[in-house]
Amino acid sequence: MDAKHLSVAERLLDWYDRHHRSLPWRSPPGTPPPDPYRVWLSEVMLQQTQVASVRPYFEAWTARWPSFAALAAADDADVMAAWAGLGYYARARNLLACARAVAALGALPDSEAGLRALPGIGDYTAAAIAAIAFGRRAVVVDANVERVVSRLFAIAEPLPAARAAIRAATDTITPDDRAGDFAQAMMDLGSTVCTVRNPRCLLCSLRDDCVAFQTAAPEAFPVKAAKKAKPQRHGTLFWAERDGRVLLVRRPDKGLLGGMRALPTGPWSDSDPGTEGAPFSADWRAIGLVRHGFTHFDLACTVMVADAGDDVAQGEWWPVAKIADAGLPTLFARAIAVVEGMR
Repeated sequence: MDAKHLSVAERLLDWYDRHHRSLPWRSPPGTPPPDPYRVWLSEVMLQQTQVASVRPYFEAWTARWPSFAALAAADDADVMAAWAGLGYYARARNLLACARAVAALGALPDSEAGLRALPGIGDYTAAAIAAIAFGRRAVVVDANVERVVSRLFAIAEPLPAARAAIRAATDTITPDDRAGDFAQAMMDLGSTVCTVRNPRCLLCSLRDDCVAFQTAAPEAFPVKAAKKAKPQRHGTLFWAERDGRVLLVRRPDKGLLGGMRALPTGPWSDSDPGTEGAPFSADWRAIGLVRHGFTHFDLACTVMVADAGDDVAQGEWWPVAKIADAGLPTLFARAIAVVEGMR
């Protein structure tokens, strides 16, 4: 059949067979699906995180914990430390809870409904796993697919309200066969060709069907609502040192950076809290400022240092020379850089 008369799915799969990305959690096009554990792990890691950042974490993780059973038996602190730097730390807590649930079940469910019943698996992740790991027809829509489909159909409604229309349009082009390859083909097309800026439309196998290309306005889609300014919060990070060791604490399981090792912190509030929340009374000295952006607010933290006496016992005293092994989140790693810059 002439390429013009092939369906969108057929042309996209033909493109994918020739131009797919080689990724450690994938199987080559047309081959049996990869291990469901690897698909699940990659999909959780890729939430809100770029492929380039995920790849080294994925390879280290699977070398250390190669199966649901291995991960289910892991120590919580080791898992949280291994996750440090990937961000969105609730994912790590849910990952461990999910691994333990799957180990108890004996296998990862192969249906979207069964997958959604597990910790940390929502609609998108359930659809992606069902399609990629089990070959089930599922409508898989991530940010890349949103962009491709909104341009293909020129969906003018702004996000996030447009998501229902985008999903419905994706459903119309999703094939019954090679569901996993199709989902990954859409992701690859969005990542390498139908990019946010300067899309490579002349290389796109779907340009003849793309309404946005025909109107010469691909970058106008997806339409996004105006961003609201994020509120600014302030805090203090406390570096307490004695005998070559620094005081670390474990953050509460619920809340931002939950369950992670951290420097002691005061409250995060609308104004500078000063030494409020310090782990002990001391002559705290401000040595710098670090900034970090969370999803719903920006945070500016003063870094304060003090020498700790022998009577300060709470928390965990970690060797300063091995602080890189503590698995601290990025916010606290930035504070460490400030301290090291003062030495």
